[in-house]
Amino acid sequence: MHSVLNSIYAKGALPKEAKNLKGFELFQLLSNVDSKPLQKKVKNYASHNGLIYIEDTSGTNINVQIIDTDKINFDVSSFTKEHSLNEHAVIIVMDYAFGEQAYETMDELLKPYNTDNDKIFLDVKSVSIMGKAGILEGGKGDIMIPDAHIFEGTADNYPFKNELSKEDLEGFGVKAFDGSMVSVLGTSLQNKDLLKFFHDSTWNVIGLEMEGAHYQKAIQSASRIRGNISENVKVRYAYYASDNPLETGATLASGGLGMTGVTPTYAITQRILEQIF
Repeated sequence: MHSVLNSIYAKGALPKEAKNLKGFELFQLLSNVDSKPLQKKVKNYASHNGLIYIEDTSGTNINVQIIDTDKINFDVSSFTKEHSLNEHAVIIVMDYAFGEQAYETMDELLKPYNTDNDKIFLDVKSVSIMGKAGILEGGKGDIMIPDAHIFEGTADNYPFKNELSKEDLEGFGVKAFDGSMVSVLGTSLQNKDLLKFFHDSTWNVIGLEMEGAHYQKAIQSASRIRGNISENVKVRYAYYASDNPLETGATLASGGLGMTGVTPTYAITQRILEQIF
C-alpha cells in the first residue's frame, strides 16, 4: 500500500527531497527503516489531500486506502489526470490477500450496495492487481506480466486481456517476462519436476503465486455472469519476483527482497497509476 501512497503524494509532501533525488531514490529513502519522520510527513500530507485510511477490524488483516482523486494536487504530482475528469473518481487500494481470501474480498467489493429501496451498482472502470510471486525464468526483483491464470489441481483456467504489457515495464533496469501464471494451493506443495513441467510445456508458465485465479474468478463472474459491474472493466496484473524456486538456494527462505524490491514495486505502481489517471 505504501507504493501507491508515496507515488501519488511523496513529491508534494517532500518538495526539497524530491528536488534533490532522481528516479526512485526518493522511494528508496522512504523505504528505509530510519525514515519514519518522512513517512509520517507523507501520510499527513496525503490525509489532507484526499486519502482516507481504513484499518481492518474484521480479522482479515487487509487494510484499505480510499483516494478521492478530486482532492489530489496534480500540480505537485508525477501524474497528469486525463481520464474521468468530471466523474469524481476514487481509487480503492486493498492490502494483500492470502489464497482464497482474494476471491472473497474481491467478490464482496464488486457487489452492488443495497439500500432500503434499491441497489446501487458500482461504476468500476478497472481492477489492478500487483503482487509478489515465484518466478520460473529470471531472478529476484524481475517482473511478470501474465495473460492467463491457471488454477493448479483444477480444470479452471482464466485467460484475460492484460492492460499492462511487457514493454510497459522495460527501461527500469529489471527484466520483464510475459506468459501464464499458475495459482498454487501452497508454495510448500511444489517441487522442481512439477514446476519444470509448467515452465517447459505449452502451458508457458512464467511464475507461481496463490491469488491470481481467485481474483480473476471474482472479476469475471461479476462482469460477465452476474452483471454486478461492466463487461468492459479493464484488468491489470503484474508481479515482481520474490524468488526463483527452480534455482537452488533461491527460495523464499533465502530472505526478503529488501531494497531490491523498491524498483519493481514502484515501476509497476507507476505504470498502473499512469493508466488509471
